[in-house]
Amino acid sequence: MNTQVAVIGGGISGLACAYRLWQLGVPVTLLEAEQTAGGLIGTVQQDGFLFETGPQSFQGTDSVLDLIRELGLEVDLCQADPRLPRYVLRNGRLEKIPMSPQAVLTSSLLGVGTRWRVASEALRTTKPPTEEESVAQFVRRKFGHEILEYLVAPFVSGVYAGDPEKLSLRAAFPSLDEWERSYGSILRGAMKSRPAKGAGQGHPPLCSFHHGLAMLTRTLAAKLGESTRLGARVDTLTKTDGNASGRYQIRFTQNGRTDSIDAMAVVIATPAYVASHLTAAISAPLSRALSGVAYAGVAVVTAGYYAKQVGTVLDGFGVLIPRSEKIRTLGTVWNSSLFPDRGGEGRVTLTSFIGGATDPAIVAMQDEEIEAIVHKENARILDITGQPVVSRVWKHPKALPQYNLGHGHVVETVRESERAIPGLHFAGNYLEGPSIGKCVDRGSQTAEAARAYLRDGVAK
Repeated sequence: MNTQVAVIGGGISGLACAYRLWQLGVPVTLLEAEQTAGGLIGTVQQDGFLFETGPQSFQGTDSVLDLIRELGLEVDLCQADPRLPRYVLRNGRLEKIPMSPQAVLTSSLLGVGTRWRVASEALRTTKPPTEEESVAQFVRRKFGHEILEYLVAPFVSGVYAGDPEKLSLRAAFPSLDEWERSYGSILRGAMKSRPAKGAGQGHPPLCSFHHGLAMLTRTLAAKLGESTRLGARVDTLTKTDGNASGRYQIRFTQNGRTDSIDAMAVVIATPAYVASHLTAAISAPLSRALSGVAYAGVAVVTAGYYAKQVGTVLDGFGVLIPRSEKIRTLGTVWNSSLFPDRGGEGRVTLTSFIGGATDPAIVAMQDEEIEAIVHKENARILDITGQPVVSRVWKHPKALPQYNLGHGHVVETVRESERAIPGLHFAGNYLEGPSIGKCVDRGSQTAEAARAYLRDGVAK
């Protein structure tokens, strides 16, 4: 069997890439090892509740909204109220997170000294150290420990399930690094980098679909039709003509049978540890670099309650929990506050995340143990009485790539390899960010690069 481009990996990155190639008229085959496409994105409906097994929502960036319109899903799109506050737990109490420098000045969450350090940051000029800096080192140097403990570290847990002491500022938050290098101040850099009036100001809305996030991945897979091979685990990837051009053979196992595909170009859209295995026969340095990407395991615990069981008014996005609170749950999303149709009339849906880089032992525990921890902690924080109407646990032992110190070298090795190895391309959430929007962007850009290679590179 032959195709022009083989895309290995059917998560959101691979789906977006394959769909863009299909749009461009490039013959493409998508190989996905699982029986359903979508990666960590999954939606389950049970007893009238709607649960997400991984990501709970996405930011409605221009590129993602364009994709949704192309797929005809706009009618099912739902947006959260942007005015909903976010909370952090401090001394057992819910405190609103200040969402702007102005809000920081009046926030009871932070002490006077910390508020002054934030307010006066634009009046000072600082230079970053010559060596790569962790997020924790950067925040302590610029703003002090309180901002790290109650704002930045919980945010890092929520986005990366990561450890701020290990996470690279340059890799995880490149804008902050660049603003200090260019302007000597984060606030000055942010102000100077704001788009001009009328050029898309404000944060992208927080979005989902009335029938859950899996609508996006299911629709992409359906558009690709027979170009998608599910349950197809790739065993080997080899170049068939040395380094002269990008002709590849992919051997895979599907339904217990071995098959193969010959392709002019390949996009590897798997997690880094799978990409490391696949590239071992093509480039040992690339394979070693990819094997160095750490992953954090996370358990997703979702629960449905009757509204009368919850003593706290759920009027926000949810709550992030600093490690200093001695609570193992990283944070809880109040799904039915964001999207009221998640539980039905008189019922609420909560989704908690537990584990991550700072608590790796969680994913080795039994589901019942994890549920018990989360339900007990949520009951105390949100004044919940009784057991949930329904509860589910999904464990993801390697949920999120960690953009730790040195991660930039991995990304640069991947990019150098793309330039040096004809027809080999990469997409995935370890390259430019773990958000759905970043994955869609990277997938689409990789499709464009693969088409350009087929048009220009093969012809040379």
